[in-house]
Amino acid sequence: MAAGLLAWVFPGLGHVFLGRRGKGLVLMGSILVLFVMGVLMDSRLQLHLGLEDPLALLFSAAQMGIGAPYVIARLLGFEAGLVTSPTYEYGNTFTAVAGLLNILVVLDAYDVAVGRKA
Repeated sequence: MAAGLLAWVFPGLGHVFLGRRGKGLVLMGSILVLFVMGVLMDSRLQLHLGLEDPLALLFSAAQMGIGAPYVIARLLGFEAGLVTSPTYEYGNTFTAVAGLLNILVVLDAYDVAVGRKA
């Protein structure tokens, strides 16, 4: 359980905790680079709550899947994005994919921790 939580808090950390240092560092580096590139491409990181726009809610959940880097980026003031930027949609896609990939990494770390995966 701790490995899954660590993997959500920071990408790859759960694998490092489980002794899979190489895999954890590769996952950490690749997912963080994907997220940072998305933020630098003017991605919008605003939180959408409520059911009036369910796709925006799902998109926000996908972005938040990366854990602490999402919170750090918002605290540093990168939440607004720039809709007129030519890279805005790419940035949104990069940050959402980074979060979704991290959710898969969390599930993998959990499966390794409970012995379902070698």
